[in-house]
Amino acid sequence: MEPVAECMLVIIGATPEGRKELLGFQVGVRESAQSWRELLVDIKARGLSVPPEIAVGDGAMGFWNALDEVFPGTRHQRCWVHKTANVLNKFPKSMQPAVKADLREIWQAETRAAAEAAMNTLAEKFGAKYEKAVTCLIKDRDTLLTFYDFPADHWDHLRTGNPIESVFATVRHRTVRTKGALSQKTAKLMVFKLVQAAAKTWHRLKGANQLPMVIEGVKFTDGVATQDADNRAARSSRVTQIRP
Repeated sequence: MEPVAECMLVIIGATPEGRKELLGFQVGVRESAQSWRELLVDIKARGLSVPPEIAVGDGAMGFWNALDEVFPGTRHQRCWVHKTANVLNKFPKSMQPAVKADLREIWQAETRAAAEAAMNTLAEKFGAKYEKAVTCLIKDRDTLLTFYDFPADHWDHLRTGNPIESVFATVRHRTVRTKGALSQKTAKLMVFKLVQAAAKTWHRLKGANQLPMVIEGVKFTDGVATQDADNRAARSSRVTQIRP
Protein backbone atom coordinates (compact mmCIF):
# COMPACT_ATOMS: atom_id res chain seq x y z
CA MET A 1 0.00 0.00 0.00
CA GLU A 2 1.11 3.54 -0.69
CA PRO A 3 1.86 5.68 2.37
CA VAL A 4 -0.82 8.18 3.33
CA ALA A 5 0.10 11.56 1.91
CA GLU A 6 0.34 14.30 4.51
CA CYS A 7 -0.34 17.94 3.80
CA MET A 8 -0.74 21.23 5.60
CA LEU A 9 -4.24 21.66 7.05
CA VAL A 10 -5.09 25.35 7.27
CA ILE A 11 -7.99 27.35 8.70
CA ILE A 12 -8.42 31.07 8.06
CA GLY A 13 -11.18 33.12 9.65
CA ALA A 14 -12.60 36.63 9.50
CA THR A 15 -12.78 39.11 12.36
CA PRO A 16 -15.90 41.27 12.98
CA GLU A 17 -13.99 44.04 11.18
CA GLY A 18 -13.59 41.93 8.03
CA ARG A 19 -9.89 41.16 8.41
CA LYS A 20 -8.64 37.73 7.40
CA GLU A 21 -6.59 35.98 10.06
CA LEU A 22 -4.71 32.70 10.19
CA LEU A 23 -6.40 30.75 12.97
CA GLY A 24 -4.41 27.57 12.87
CA PHE A 25 -2.54 25.05 10.79
CA GLN A 26 -0.84 21.71 11.25
CA VAL A 27 0.47 18.77 9.29
CA GLY A 28 -2.18 16.10 8.82
CA VAL A 29 -4.14 13.94 6.42
CA ARG A 30 -6.68 15.85 4.33
CA GLU A 31 -9.38 13.15 4.44
CA SER A 32 -8.83 12.33 8.12
CA ALA A 33 -11.50 13.49 10.55
CA GLN A 34 -9.02 12.96 13.39
CA SER A 35 -6.46 15.33 11.82
CA TRP A 36 -9.06 18.06 11.37
CA ARG A 37 -10.53 17.40 14.83
CA GLU A 38 -7.15 17.99 16.45
CA LEU A 39 -6.80 21.30 14.64
CA LEU A 40 -10.33 22.46 15.48
CA VAL A 41 -10.00 21.44 19.13
CA ASP A 42 -6.72 23.36 19.33
CA ILE A 43 -8.39 26.50 17.91
CA LYS A 44 -11.24 26.14 20.36
CA ALA A 45 -8.87 25.68 23.29
CA ARG A 46 -6.97 28.83 22.29
CA GLY A 47 -10.09 30.97 22.61
CA LEU A 48 -12.53 30.40 19.74
CA SER A 49 -15.32 29.49 22.14
CA VAL A 50 -18.15 30.87 19.98
CA PRO A 51 -18.90 28.61 16.99
CA PRO A 52 -18.20 30.20 13.60
CA GLU A 53 -21.34 31.16 11.68
CA ILE A 54 -20.29 29.38 8.49
CA ALA A 55 -17.41 27.27 7.21
CA VAL A 56 -16.40 27.09 3.55
CA GLY A 57 -14.39 24.27 2.05
CA ASP A 58 -14.19 21.52 -0.52
CA GLY A 59 -15.38 17.95 -0.17
CA ALA A 60 -12.72 16.72 2.24
CA MET A 61 -15.10 14.70 4.38
CA GLY A 62 -12.68 14.61 7.28
CA PHE A 63 -13.15 18.33 7.82
CA TRP A 64 -16.95 18.32 7.79
CA ASN A 65 -17.26 15.37 10.17
CA ALA A 66 -14.82 16.96 12.61
CA LEU A 67 -16.56 20.34 12.32
CA ASP A 68 -19.91 18.82 13.32
CA GLU A 69 -18.29 17.35 16.42
CA VAL A 70 -16.39 20.43 17.58
CA PHE A 71 -18.69 23.23 16.32
CA PRO A 72 -22.07 21.56 15.67
CA GLY A 73 -23.87 24.88 15.11
CA THR A 74 -21.66 26.03 12.23
CA ARG A 75 -23.31 26.10 8.79
CA HIS A 76 -21.68 24.29 5.87
CA GLN A 77 -20.92 25.89 2.48
CA ARG A 78 -19.32 23.76 -0.21
CA CYS A 79 -16.86 25.43 -2.57
CA TRP A 80 -18.33 25.93 -6.05
CA VAL A 81 -14.92 25.85 -7.74
CA HIS A 82 -14.21 22.35 -6.45
CA LYS A 83 -17.76 21.16 -7.05
CA THR A 84 -17.72 22.47 -10.62
CA ALA A 85 -14.46 20.61 -11.30
CA ASN A 86 -15.85 17.41 -9.79
CA VAL A 87 -19.02 17.58 -11.89
CA LEU A 88 -17.21 18.47 -15.12
CA ASN A 89 -14.84 15.53 -14.71
CA LYS A 90 -17.83 13.24 -15.23
CA PHE A 91 -18.63 14.73 -18.66
CA PRO A 92 -16.78 14.35 -21.98
CA LYS A 93 -14.36 17.22 -22.57
CA SER A 94 -16.36 18.37 -25.57
CA MET A 95 -19.38 19.01 -23.33
CA GLN A 96 -17.62 20.66 -20.43
CA PRO A 97 -17.82 24.31 -21.60
CA ALA A 98 -21.60 24.09 -22.03
CA VAL A 99 -22.09 22.29 -18.73
CA LYS A 100 -19.90 24.82 -16.97
CA ALA A 101 -22.16 27.60 -18.27
CA ASP A 102 -25.19 25.73 -16.90
CA LEU A 103 -23.50 25.39 -13.51
CA ARG A 104 -22.73 29.11 -13.53
CA GLU A 105 -26.45 29.80 -13.94
CA ILE A 106 -26.97 28.09 -10.58
CA TRP A 107 -24.41 29.78 -8.35
CA GLN A 108 -24.84 33.21 -9.96
CA ALA A 109 -28.62 33.21 -9.57
CA GLU A 110 -30.03 36.19 -7.66
CA THR A 111 -32.22 34.06 -5.37
CA ARG A 112 -32.20 30.59 -3.87
CA ALA A 113 -35.41 29.74 -5.72
CA ALA A 114 -33.81 30.67 -9.06
CA ALA A 115 -30.70 28.65 -8.19
CA GLU A 116 -32.78 25.59 -7.29
CA ALA A 117 -34.75 25.94 -10.52
CA ALA A 118 -31.51 26.11 -12.53
CA MET A 119 -30.20 23.05 -10.69
CA ASN A 120 -33.39 21.13 -11.44
CA THR A 121 -33.12 22.12 -15.10
CA LEU A 122 -29.56 20.81 -15.30
CA ALA A 123 -30.60 17.56 -13.59
CA GLU A 124 -33.45 17.02 -16.05
CA LYS A 125 -31.19 17.88 -18.98
CA PHE A 126 -28.37 15.46 -18.18
CA GLY A 127 -29.75 13.02 -15.59
CA ALA A 128 -30.61 10.20 -17.96
CA LYS A 129 -27.21 9.95 -19.64
CA TYR A 130 -24.87 11.43 -17.03
CA GLU A 131 -26.39 10.23 -13.78
CA LYS A 132 -23.10 10.24 -11.83
CA ALA A 133 -22.47 13.89 -12.69
CA VAL A 134 -25.97 14.93 -11.65
CA THR A 135 -25.76 12.90 -8.44
CA CYS A 136 -22.43 14.57 -7.61
CA LEU A 137 -24.18 17.93 -7.83
CA ILE A 138 -27.57 17.18 -6.29
CA LYS A 139 -26.29 15.34 -3.23
CA ASP A 140 -24.79 18.59 -1.94
CA ARG A 141 -27.70 20.81 -2.98
CA ASP A 142 -28.28 22.34 0.46
CA THR A 143 -24.65 23.01 1.34
CA LEU A 144 -24.00 24.52 -2.08
CA LEU A 145 -26.71 27.13 -1.53
CA THR A 146 -26.09 28.09 2.11
CA PHE A 147 -24.62 31.43 1.03
CA TYR A 148 -28.11 32.74 0.21
CA ASP A 149 -28.72 32.98 3.97
CA PHE A 150 -25.92 35.52 4.33
CA PRO A 151 -25.43 39.13 3.11
CA ALA A 152 -25.19 39.44 -0.67
CA ASP A 153 -21.97 41.42 -0.25
CA HIS A 154 -20.41 38.29 1.27
CA TRP A 155 -21.37 35.89 -1.50
CA ASP A 156 -18.11 36.29 -3.43
CA HIS A 157 -16.21 35.16 -0.33
CA LEU A 158 -18.58 32.37 0.63
CA ARG A 159 -19.24 30.60 -2.66
CA THR A 160 -15.65 29.42 -3.05
CA GLY A 161 -12.52 28.76 -1.07
CA ASN A 162 -10.68 31.48 -2.99
CA PRO A 163 -9.99 33.64 0.10
CA ILE A 164 -7.74 30.88 1.44
CA GLU A 165 -6.55 29.61 -1.95
CA SER A 166 -5.28 33.06 -2.90
CA VAL A 167 -3.53 33.41 0.44
CA PHE A 168 -1.56 30.23 -0.16
CA ALA A 169 -0.62 30.94 -3.75
CA THR A 170 2.54 32.61 -2.44
CA VAL A 171 3.23 29.71 -0.09
CA ARG A 172 2.94 27.15 -2.91
CA HIS A 173 5.14 29.28 -5.14
CA ARG A 174 7.92 29.07 -2.55
CA THR A 175 7.52 25.53 -1.30
CA VAL A 176 7.42 23.83 -4.71
CA ARG A 177 10.80 25.39 -5.43
CA THR A 178 12.35 24.30 -2.17
CA LYS A 179 14.99 21.66 -2.84
CA GLY A 180 15.22 18.62 -0.62
CA ALA A 181 12.69 17.13 1.80
CA LEU A 182 11.59 19.32 4.67
CA SER A 183 10.93 18.11 8.18
CA GLN A 184 7.47 18.81 9.60
CA LYS A 185 8.92 21.42 11.95
CA THR A 186 10.77 23.21 9.15
CA ALA A 187 7.77 23.07 6.83
CA LYS A 188 5.44 24.52 9.48
CA LEU A 189 7.91 27.30 10.26
CA MET A 190 8.29 28.16 6.57
CA VAL A 191 4.51 28.29 6.05
CA PHE A 192 4.02 30.42 9.15
CA LYS A 193 6.65 32.94 8.09
CA LEU A 194 5.32 33.12 4.53
CA VAL A 195 1.76 33.67 5.75
CA GLN A 196 2.94 36.30 8.21
CA ALA A 197 4.58 38.20 5.37
CA ALA A 198 1.57 37.79 3.07
CA ALA A 199 -0.84 38.97 5.77
CA LYS A 200 0.56 42.48 5.51
CA THR A 201 -1.07 42.84 2.08
CA TRP A 202 -4.39 41.08 2.77
CA HIS A 203 -7.47 43.12 1.92
CA ARG A 204 -10.54 43.34 4.10
CA LEU A 205 -13.50 41.24 3.09
CA LYS A 206 -16.33 42.89 1.18
CA GLY A 207 -19.37 43.94 3.19
CA ALA A 208 -17.42 44.17 6.45
CA ASN A 209 -20.05 46.57 7.81
CA GLN A 210 -22.57 43.72 7.72
CA LEU A 211 -20.50 41.22 9.68
CA PRO A 212 -21.76 42.55 13.07
CA MET A 213 -25.32 41.85 11.87
CA VAL A 214 -24.38 38.26 11.10
CA ILE A 215 -22.74 37.91 14.51
CA GLU A 216 -25.84 39.34 16.21
CA GLY A 217 -27.98 36.71 14.55
CA VAL A 218 -29.84 38.87 12.03
CA LYS A 219 -31.52 36.60 9.49
CA PHE A 220 -30.90 37.05 5.78
CA THR A 221 -33.02 35.83 2.88
CA ASP A 222 -31.48 35.84 -0.58
CA GLY A 223 -28.74 38.11 0.73
CA VAL A 224 -31.06 40.72 2.27
CA ALA A 225 -31.61 41.20 6.01
CA THR A 226 -35.10 39.98 6.84
CA GLN A 227 -35.89 43.20 8.69
CA ASP A 228 -34.87 45.25 5.66
CA ALA A 229 -37.00 43.08 3.40
CA ASP A 230 -40.00 43.47 5.74
CA ASN A 231 -39.54 47.24 5.84
CA ARG A 232 -39.39 47.44 2.03
CA ALA A 233 -42.51 45.32 1.75
CA ALA A 234 -44.30 47.56 4.24
CA ARG A 235 -43.27 50.71 2.35
CA SER A 236 -44.42 49.15 -0.91
CA SER A 237 -47.75 48.28 0.67
CA ARG A 238 -48.25 51.83 1.92
CA VAL A 239 -47.45 53.26 -1.52
CA THR A 240 -49.93 50.88 -3.11
CA GLN A 241 -52.64 51.88 -0.67
CA ILE A 242 -52.39 55.62 -1.35
CA ARG A 243 -52.40 55.37 -5.12
CA PRO A 244 -55.50 56.96 -6.70
